[in-house]
Amino acid sequence: MAPKRIGFLSFGHWQAIPGSQVRSAADALLQTIELAVAAEELGVDGAYVRVHHFAPQLASPFPLLAAIGARTSRIEIGTAVIDMRYENPLYMAEDAASADLISGGRLQLGISRGSPETALRGSESFGYVPADDETDADLARSHTAVFRAAIAGAGVAHANPQMTGSTGALSIQPLSPGLPDRIWWGSGTRQTAKWTGEQGMNLMSSTLLTEDTGVPFDELQAEQIAIFREAWAAAGWQREPRVSVSRSILPIVNDTDRAYFGGRGTGEESTDQVGYLDGGLARFGKSYTGEPDAIANELKSDAAVQAADTVLLTVPNQLGVDYNAHMLETILTHVAPELGWR
Repeated sequence: MAPKRIGFLSFGHWQAIPGSQVRSAADALLQTIELAVAAEELGVDGAYVRVHHFAPQLASPFPLLAAIGARTSRIEIGTAVIDMRYENPLYMAEDAASADLISGGRLQLGISRGSPETALRGSESFGYVPADDETDADLARSHTAVFRAAIAGAGVAHANPQMTGSTGALSIQPLSPGLPDRIWWGSGTRQTAKWTGEQGMNLMSSTLLTEDTGVPFDELQAEQIAIFREAWAAAGWQREPRVSVSRSILPIVNDTDRAYFGGRGTGEESTDQVGYLDGGLARFGKSYTGEPDAIANELKSDAAVQAADTVLLTVPNQLGVDYNAHMLETILTHVAPELGWR
């Protein structure tokens, strides 16, 4: 396998239950910052967060990303993903540019239509209701179009001539050079992967695909990636696209690892799962749990991992900073070299 960028992905759960090291929202936010700092010191390439609303998980990402950017100097910072149905695209454009400038241009922003959520029609509570002829996906894409135009410097408001001496169009401020090329779309199907390539956004694909053709998860995801790259080339985009896939990788090298995950290598999580989600079939990717050499051998045959340039490692954030830093170090030391990622 070719060298890979390796990032961690935190869902930022918090819960005041026995065994949880993340008992409050403050814990989740502050520990995510500390894990990013530790990950950078270890040589990890990216610190990514998932965004959920109306749940005890990370929500508004930009204060957190700006804080990580201020505490680090090299690691990529990003989202995987922001549900665009909830976003005011112009306010988001200002926030994103600000966070990118604070980090020195390290923001990798994953966005999408979002996933099933705890709230019914949650985006409507934020004031965003699809038009009568629109779907939720249409709403997310229209917000995305406004957002992308804004971060690229498009005029979005008429100037007040009494204040500016001009009648031209004003862009949002600040603007951050290069940010428009660092927008990713979280795709769950081959059709949306094709659309992503046509739009000139990088591709994110998680451990869930919202379609199923009967082939193993990694093969379906690899097909999705190939379709994306074909669409990208056909659209004539000149820069090289990036592709990330997420994986749950839980190496066991000591008794603590064994206590947490020793029984997970042979259960349901060790194989793909197929179920119904949002009214249709979906395929969930398996977890990779066990001795590092066994995990490396399994990943060598993962077609989507081979096709991607970036692998995002989902972390069990409720186990705390120290444990997750240990897990990341184990992967960097004992798994990544066996795969040629390092």
